[in-house]
Amino acid sequence: MTLRALLALLATFPVAASGASNDWRHYNGAPGGEHFSSLTQINRSNVAHLRQAWSYDLGESGARFECNPLVIDGVLYGFTPTLKVIALDAAQGTLRWKFDSGIQGAGPIRGLSYWTQGRSRRLFAGITHYLYALDPDTGRPIESFGHHGRVDLRHGFGGGDHQLFVAVTSPGVVYRDLIIVGFRTTETSPAPHGDIRAYDVHTGKLRWTFHTIPHPGEYGYRSWPAGAWRTAGGANNWAGMVVDERRGILYAPTGSAVPDFYGARRVGDDLFANSLLALDARTGRRLWHFQGVHHDLWDRDFPSPPVLVTVQRDGRPIDAVAQPSKQGFLFLFDRGSGRSLFPLEERVYPASDLPGEVASRTQPMPLLPEPFARQRLDEQMLTRRTPAMHDWAVQQFATMRSEGQFVPLSLDRQTVIFPGFDGGAEWGGAAVDPMRAVLYVNANDIAWTGGLARIKLSSDPIEALYQQKCLSCHGADRKGSPPAFPALDGIEQHRPRAGLQATIRTGAGRMPAFAELDDAQITALIHYVSTGERPAGADAADKESAPGALPRAYRDQGGEYEFTGYRKFLDPEGYPAVAPPWGTLNAVDLNTGQYLWRVPLGEYPALADGQNAATGSENYGGPVLTASGVLFIAATLYDHKLRAFDSDNGQLLQEWSLPYAGTATPATYSVSGRQFLVIATTGDRDASGPQGSAYVAFALP
Repeated sequence: MTLRALLALLATFPVAASGASNDWRHYNGAPGGEHFSSLTQINRSNVAHLRQAWSYDLGESGARFECNPLVIDGVLYGFTPTLKVIALDAAQGTLRWKFDSGIQGAGPIRGLSYWTQGRSRRLFAGITHYLYALDPDTGRPIESFGHHGRVDLRHGFGGGDHQLFVAVTSPGVVYRDLIIVGFRTTETSPAPHGDIRAYDVHTGKLRWTFHTIPHPGEYGYRSWPAGAWRTAGGANNWAGMVVDERRGILYAPTGSAVPDFYGARRVGDDLFANSLLALDARTGRRLWHFQGVHHDLWDRDFPSPPVLVTVQRDGRPIDAVAQPSKQGFLFLFDRGSGRSLFPLEERVYPASDLPGEVASRTQPMPLLPEPFARQRLDEQMLTRRTPAMHDWAVQQFATMRSEGQFVPLSLDRQTVIFPGFDGGAEWGGAAVDPMRAVLYVNANDIAWTGGLARIKLSSDPIEALYQQKCLSCHGADRKGSPPAFPALDGIEQHRPRAGLQATIRTGAGRMPAFAELDDAQITALIHYVSTGERPAGADAADKESAPGALPRAYRDQGGEYEFTGYRKFLDPEGYPAVAPPWGTLNAVDLNTGQYLWRVPLGEYPALADGQNAATGSENYGGPVLTASGVLFIAATLYDHKLRAFDSDNGQLLQEWSLPYAGTATPATYSVSGRQFLVIATTGDRDASGPQGSAYVAFALP
């Protein structure tokens, strides 16, 4: 009997009432991030009977909610959209406790970390720039950890570090007696260097630091201008990490260097930005690295946690680590040596014509697997949803530069980024079948555009403040690129000033907090973004007390050219201006590099009954695979559905409606012999739909 046949037979029996496989003890299911569960009670033959078992309404809206909760010994641990930590009865969905730190937070947070040894247990929660250790039984901070139960992650970056924006988005990794964390930060100067740090789980004491922007004498130092480590920022791990517990190796993907799109102040390859790092988890020592983009000019950081898998090569197993990318590339490396397990080549790309910019001559390209998202937009790929929309797209496309990957942005016109700045892979990451080494990854497949403009720094400090802090996302005209980057023009007419002040101070969604700005600067900035005019009597804001906030510091850090703003290539009716599929779900055999299947993922409800039904849509959040061969995923923005696919062939087995979009990765677990699937849902990314947030759990009747 084959292993697959044996698993199918086992799927007909109920799951055991106890055992480690019943839980979801780690972010994405396991230390290696496999998004896989050995539970088999829910299978292909009965998944259609799955029904909602419980729902817990969080009573919050207007904030990103991307949590993949932990489930341990019948208790679900998760976040709310405003960064409160809750514990629910995992079988009933009733509240056991709630921890409110008192911090007003609205940034994305994707999960928690759990440590246990003997009778000791700790739950680690990142709340903005703090790392808390909580008692899993009560939710109370553990006083012996750090300062009254928390560590301030802003410390350690030098003078003024308390004013830097640092926030945990993906949970840390637990290895032995260490909790290892990265963080999110701003993508404009000033930004901290993206150090990866390990803290003692008992005391909160810092045990080791890896400098992602190397210091003098460290490997990679010469890939930056001399002394850049003092002023450069970014290269941070925001997408999450995984650990090979047997080998003691931490795998950490990093983001781009700051600023994202104009690199004259960071000429060189910029190690270890845009890299997959393999570190000794005990000490932080670099074992090997792979840089996916040299001297990034396109915000092409690694957006997903890697995933551990064992593949077959020449009849023998090789332990590997797989890393998806925004370009739709999939890299596969030997875990121990860093050797690529598929052919790689360095391809030559165009030089930059911007003064001071030196684009890398080459970029790495995997020859297998083929990209899981389209690579170059041409006129034949423009929308044909209606003749009028096609004609509009053709006219717009004629004004753009579209030459594929790694073309430096231009001053004179918009450059097509395809797949866009939020695709192919995103932070949800991939699932793997550990028996067959098949990887399942969802992708965004729509076009965005970007460009650069020479910015004459305003002599007015408030306008200069906008140029530095806001322009790259909301544009010189303050009209943004809704819905991801809202228009600011006239914003005071429909949002109260107190709410705007809170958003600037604490951040919201993908917007960072600007903690370095004082009350006078924030008040003046709000008036400017809403009206385009300097407020009367704004002299109190005309000072340079905040690092990087005003012209002198801005000139010191570089700012001759600025990004003109993130722009989705959407038609006048708000649909992608490229032909479908706009989102896909893909299965790749990592033994061979060949695709087993690819299907559209998601739909737009307004198009669902017509010829454009199977369009796919933008999607955020990853899949979960069970040993019974059922692949679960929500992720889609507009149809608010949870779907189950046959992992062998991509056939849709069943779909369920959710109250809001399930823009998170599900978790599956068992309590008292009953298997559940739970998903976090929110209306945040679809302003036109219902607003709210809830955890929703499903089970067989």
